[in-house]
Amino acid sequence: MKIEEKLAARSGNVCELCEASTTLNVYDVPPTASNLPNREIYICDTCLNQIEKKEELNSSHWSCLSTSMWSEVPAVQVVSWRMLNRFRNESWAADNIEMMYLDDETLEWAKATGDHEGDGSIDLHKDCNGNILIGGDTVTLIKDLDVKGSTINAKIGTAVRNIRLVHDNTDQIEGKIDGQQIVILTKYVKKQS
Repeated sequence: MKIEEKLAARSGNVCELCEASTTLNVYDVPPTASNLPNREIYICDTCLNQIEKKEELNSSHWSCLSTSMWSEVPAVQVVSWRMLNRFRNESWAADNIEMMYLDDETLEWAKATGDHEGDGSIDLHKDCNGNILIGGDTVTLIKDLDVKGSTINAKIGTAVRNIRLVHDNTDQIEGKIDGQQIVILTKYVKKQS
């Protein structure tokens, strides 16, 4: 039986965190190791994107942790503990953290990524209007830009297709203008819908 089939059977075909029943994914709870079984959980897209910091955290969505933290599945316990710690400044999460019990081995696994040490905020690439940018989007320049080290002058209204996100700087994206790959500040672009 494949992992996904096992997880679907274990979870009853619902997200093991929020119990949503649409678009479920296998999530390998980090740090993963091929020789350690039962390191996967079955979760929905919303949970997955917020766990992986691809979307802003939605506190109301995560009220489900009050239930999932009591799961008998160690991988679900680990993710529940990590997510509760992202919300630890909110009273409901702090109360749940105090009540939650993890055995020593599971707690060590939960702390292994260091995810519990930061706050729940995440930095995302956003355009001038605050819309979240993702790789492959098309954006429009909202200002004439002189490209440093080049004679190119990118005019307002120029469409930049198939952008790439600069990994370590949320204020920058990369895109091609006149066949040349350049770095563009996100505050000078507007996402096309």
